Amino acid sequence: SQTNIEVTKESEWARILEIEEEQVKLMCDKIAALKPDLVITEKGVSDLAQHFMIKNNITALRRMRKTDNNRIARAVGATIVSSVDELKEADVGTQCGLFAVEKIGDEYFSFLTECKNPKACTILLRGPGKDTLNEIDRNLQDAMCVARNVLFSPFLCPGGGATEMALSVRLAQKAKSDVDGVEQWPYAGVAEAMEVIPRTLIQNGGGNAIRTLTELRAKHAAGLSTWGVDGDKGVPADMNDYGVWEPLAVKLQTIKTAIDSASMLLRVDDIVSATSKKAE
Repeated sequence: SQTNIEVTKESEWARILEIEEEQVKLMCDKIAALKPDLVITEKGVSDLAQHFMIKNNITALRRMRKTDNNRIARAVGATIVSSVDELKEADVGTQCGLFAVEKIGDEYFSFLTECKNPKACTILLRGPGKDTLNEIDRNLQDAMCVARNVLFSPFLCPGGGATEMALSVRLAQKAKSDVDGVEQWPYAGVAEAMEVIPRTLIQNGGGNAIRTLTELRAKHAAGLSTWGVDGDKGVPADMNDYGVWEPLAVKLQTIKTAIDSASMLLRVDDIVSATSKKAE
């Protein structure tokens, strides 16, 4: 495509096509010399090149996105090469156990599976509509971030509002027993604020907020600190049995942010509101 050529005879045109075929065959032979099973390229693959590849029992995947190509290289232990002349035996990825093409719905997908030490992978998400798919994607992102947090800081707290309820009860007890005078009120205020999480869970589950909170408070006062709220029914449940746990890092960050926000508001003398008063 980058060449200017002048053709005067039909035989010359035929020779040009022959040269093109020879060049394509030469490139395919250089690839085939390394005996790969699969060749992946970000560019196109002509029908002639595919013919030579198939004769050597090689599958060719073309027009791959750069990001996908990098990911595949990491998964199978291959090196991306920009020219067939630079190909070496070590560039071929040998860590993939199975290459298969499967039809899911109306589309065909190529799968590279059973890799020995994959440093990259793909999670295939499918859904009935774009909005549902985006929601699944966000949920997966959240789940992966939770897994990452647990990996970096391997400590868990009981979920379902159990941690907040335990802190609330302990702060309320401390306010009554260990602190005198006006200093009790900050403890009591934070203790009351902590109850917002279990109360909201109870309300979302359709339970009786006052009765269930009293019951939960009694459980924690008796030392059963893993009791929280069953998110489906809105009733107290032991998180050990219910199986809901949250990373400690998230809890710490939430409490720090809440206290920082409260401290900042206490330092502010006045809050300017953008709403205009209605004319009386």
